[in-house]
Amino acid sequence: MYQAAIHSFRHYAKKVGADLVVADALTFKVDIQSPKFGANPAWAEKLRIGQLLAEYDRVLYLDADILVHPDTEDIFQKYNDLDTVYMLNEGEICPRHHEKLLIENVLGEIDWPTFNNKPVYYNVGVILASKGCRLFEFATLSRLQLVCNEVRFYEQTLFNYELFGNQLKHRALSEDFNRMDMFGKQGYRRAGFIHYAGKGYAKNNRRRDVQFLKDFAHLYQGLIDEHEIMRLKHLAWQQFLNKVYQKYPLPNALICFLSTLFVPR
Repeated sequence: MYQAAIHSFRHYAKKVGADLVVADALTFKVDIQSPKFGANPAWAEKLRIGQLLAEYDRVLYLDADILVHPDTEDIFQKYNDLDTVYMLNEGEICPRHHEKLLIENVLGEIDWPTFNNKPVYYNVGVILASKGCRLFEFATLSRLQLVCNEVRFYEQTLFNYELFGNQLKHRALSEDFNRMDMFGKQGYRRAGFIHYAGKGYAKNNRRRDVQFLKDFAHLYQGLIDEHEIMRLKHLAWQQFLNKVYQKYPLPNALICFLSTLFVPR
């Protein structure tokens, strides 16, 4: 999945005239010990956005489980306030009162904005930031360390907390620029940035990569070499089968046969 995602990132970067920077190693060391919620040290790598803003005027961050539609419009032109950080307000659809409470229990209460009587809570799978945005002066590695073992979605929740607590300018992206399955499956492949968070648009998490490659092949037919598309689809299928082989005490040949019949790819 991630190799296919980078193909789509590269296509979009060329289209909008941007440099593509791929984070392929952990550079921010956060110490996760007995976390109360699922926590991944790789989430701290979003702090690289602050470093890149020392070099670039604007930075668009995309999670590696995002597929960029080849016809996506230029987000840099559409959202052009250089003092504002842009993210999707997932709190409008998925209430995040609990995450707000968790981080305020650790760092203290703040004046947290609401929308339709629900806390504003941005998803950090897509972030558009510019030099004028001071978020990464406040969202630091030491602050992440304070919350990583105590707070759900630790870096995402901290970014929201620092954004609101320091009264920084923010604005919601449209769902077209961070389309997740919480918005439903109908028409999702027409979105600009298709985000396969969790199980994505598949029946379950095990099938996510297979669905991603199925969609990638559909959208990038004629744009990416056919042999490369087939290679990535085969890789995703084999990784899926390996997971299923480990899960079920049945002959691998039978599992492969049934998967071929019933798993769309």
